[in-house]
Amino acid sequence: MLNFVLFGPPGAGKGTQSEKLIEKYQLIHISTGDLFRSHIKNQTALGQKVSALIAEGQLVPDGITIDMLEEEVNKSPNAKGFIFDGFPRTIPQAIALDEFLEQKGTSISAVIALDVDQEELKKRVAQRQKESGRVDDQADKIQKRIEEYFTKIIHVLPYYEEQNKLTKINGIGSIEGIFDELCAVVDQY
Repeated sequence: MLNFVLFGPPGAGKGTQSEKLIEKYQLIHISTGDLFRSHIKNQTALGQKVSALIAEGQLVPDGITIDMLEEEVNKSPNAKGFIFDGFPRTIPQAIALDEFLEQKGTSISAVIALDVDQEELKKRVAQRQKESGRVDDQADKIQKRIEEYFTKIIHVLPYYEEQNKLTKINGIGSIEGIFDELCAVVDQY
């Protein structure tokens, strides 16, 4: 089973590249952001909690995120593999994901980090907000999310680097060029 974590700050291109990887490798994409937005849209109890946290620019607690992710993985017992987008965001989440996958007889194959500088991220997210109208792309909220990534979330990378599972890819360039680099990593597995 191929299991990848696609890592990067908001606006790095994870969603765009995930779509291309899904199509090529028949993997299932699990985006915690998409899961959160779905719960918010459907106004579930979880969605209401998540909405309040996101409105404040805070991370959703590990327990809620992990339970939701496990539920999503369990919906696809015959999957060829998964792309985890936006998860894990903390070392405890990374450990919980490893333990969960181990119970299922699999593991993370690789972690691919898209490197994009903060100025480029701001431009991309501003453009995305114009096109999609995503409420979580408002300037003040997105700046807080970008800062959260560079001050907290990025510290998960050494966890995977110690396992020799981390590959960094320059996330600035053509969509196809970046995709080719991602495929070169995936094709090793």
